[in-house]
Amino acid sequence: MSNDTTLVLGATGKTGRRLAARLRLRGTPVRAASRSSRTPFDWSDPGGWDDALRGAAVAYVVPPRVPGPVHEFVARAEAAGVRRLVLLSGRGADTWGDSPFGLDMRSAEDAVRASALEWTVLRSSNFAQNFDEDVFHAPLVAGELALPSGSVPEPFIDVEDVADAAAAVIGEPGRHAGAVYELTGPRGITFGEAVEMISRASGLPIAYRRISPDEYTAALVAQGVGQEDAHHVAEMFVLMERGLIAATTDDLATVLGRAPRTFEDYVVRAAAAGAWRR
Repeated sequence: MSNDTTLVLGATGKTGRRLAARLRLRGTPVRAASRSSRTPFDWSDPGGWDDALRGAAVAYVVPPRVPGPVHEFVARAEAAGVRRLVLLSGRGADTWGDSPFGLDMRSAEDAVRASALEWTVLRSSNFAQNFDEDVFHAPLVAGELALPSGSVPEPFIDVEDVADAAAAVIGEPGRHAGAVYELTGPRGITFGEAVEMISRASGLPIAYRRISPDEYTAALVAQGVGQEDAHHVAEMFVLMERGLIAATTDDLATVLGRAPRTFEDYVVRAAAAGAWRR
């Protein structure tokens, strides 16, 4: 691989696989890395990191679920001759205060921002695609989504926009150095409103019910999610209910020169593709 290679971590995930496809289409050499990729990468196995980093000029970093490993990864990246880092993080990470949520992302931000490399941080709101590619999908198909979220809106962002932003940053060296972009959708909607849109577009009866964080944690554990991971997800909703990350920003337009995709656009595309078919 040439020294213009972009290493894409989490290459089978929601943003990674979309980013890799965009970079390949424009002719950028890509090294796709994940636990199941041709180039293996596992945050719990540093022994494989150097092979993934070898010859890479840019690394797109999706942090692990535990704080700490990104510090060692950044040191390895510097030693390998990587020049730029693009980190995916969470919306408003520096406003989370004493919340136990997102310690992993905040640790990763500290590691990247303290490095000697050119870096950019993409802080994203919740992905719209969480409703058809992640934990919300099965409950929707079953007919009811129950979450610890009420009237505080969330500016869901289409993951296609996140991938577009990452590709733009990677393709424009220097322009985004030291930038922290807060990426949101064009407006905030509640989870209840989101479920109503999905129900209407899919033609299926789907209800939304508000529950407590403890009830949600217990429900996730009953579905087979580990206790620690379940608590982590529930704490995200506790944080969101504070309203600190409910506002929209213009940062996506700053990066891409266009408005973000709407949640309605996502719902129509996903419903047409049969995302919630029973």
